[in-house]
Amino acid sequence: MTIDLTIIWAFIIVLAVFIYVVLDGFDLGIGILFRSFAVGQDRDTAMNSIAPVWDGNETWLVLGGGGLLAAFPLAYGLILSALYAPIIAMLLALVFRGVAFEFRWRDPAHQGFWDLAFSGGSLLAAVSQGVVLGALLQGVAVEGRAYAGGWWDWLTPFSLLTGVSVAIAYALLGSTWLVMKTEGRLQHQARTLAWWLGGATLAAIVAVSVATPFLSAAYFDKWLRWPAVLAVAPVPVLVVLASVAFARRLRAGHERTPFLLTLAIFFLCFVGLGISVFPYVVPGSVTIWAAATDRSSQIFMLWGVGLVLPFILLYTAWAYWVFRGKVGAHGYHA
Repeated sequence: MTIDLTIIWAFIIVLAVFIYVVLDGFDLGIGILFRSFAVGQDRDTAMNSIAPVWDGNETWLVLGGGGLLAAFPLAYGLILSALYAPIIAMLLALVFRGVAFEFRWRDPAHQGFWDLAFSGGSLLAAVSQGVVLGALLQGVAVEGRAYAGGWWDWLTPFSLLTGVSVAIAYALLGSTWLVMKTEGRLQHQARTLAWWLGGATLAAIVAVSVATPFLSAAYFDKWLRWPAVLAVAPVPVLVVLASVAFARRLRAGHERTPFLLTLAIFFLCFVGLGISVFPYVVPGSVTIWAAATDRSSQIFMLWGVGLVLPFILLYTAWAYWVFRGKVGAHGYHA
C-alpha cells in the first residue's frame, strides 16, 4: 500500500499555518489593542507578556510558506499572483511591527510613534491575513496553470468581511492572553475587552459562516444540502458550546480557561475551513494532487521536515514553559 505523501504534506502545511495563527494571533491581537492601554506601565506589561516569544512565533509562517513553495509550487505561484497586494502588505506590516517592537525600548523619546507603528502594523497584518483568507475562499481565476484574474480581484465585500473578522478574533485572543498573563488594572481591562470581543468574534463567525455557502455550489452542498449537513453540524454546535463556556468562565473570573476556549474556537473554525475547501489548495481551481510536486521531491523534503520539525516544536514548548506565569512592567527589555 502506497502512502499518499500529498496528504501528509497538506497536513504539515495546515499544521504550520494553524500554529502560526494561534501563536502570532495573540501578539498581533495585543498590538491591535495596544493603543487602548494606559501609557507607561500597562503598555510595558503588555509588551513584556509577549517579548520572549513573539519573534519565534513567526517561524511557523516561514514553515507554512516555505512548505507551500516546496510541496505545492503550482499553488504557491497562483496564490502569490492573485494575492500579491495583500500578501506584500502583510509582510511589510510584520516588518514594520518588528522594528517598532524593538525601537520603542531603545528610543524612548519617540516611544509614542513606535507604539503607533506597533499597533498599526499589527492591525494591517491581521486584516491582510483575513483578506487573503477571504480572497482564497471566494476563488481564484485559473486558466491552464496560470492566474487569469485581475489585479483587484481579491478586493471584495466578502474579503473585507473576513479581514475585519480575523482582526477581531486576533484581538480576542490577545485580550485573553493578557487575562492569563497579567494582574491588576491591565488584567481587568483585558477581561472587559475579552467580554465584548467574544461577542464580536461570535458575530463575525456567524457572518462569515452564513456568507460562505453562497460563494459556490460546492460550499453550499457541503454545509446546507440535506443530508450532508448532518455530517458537518457538530462543528457549529461545538462553536456555540465553546462560546457559552467561554462566557461563563470569563464571568466567573477564570484566568487560563478563556484563553484555552478561544484556542478551541479557533481550532473549530479551522476544521470548518478545511471541510469547505478540501481537496482543493486553490479553492475551486486546483486540488492538492494537481498542485503537488513529484513524489521523489516529497520524500526528500519529508526527511528534512521530519528532522527539523520536532526540534521546532520542542523549542517552542520549552520557551513557553520557561516564560510561564505572570509578567510585570519590568524585565526583558525594560
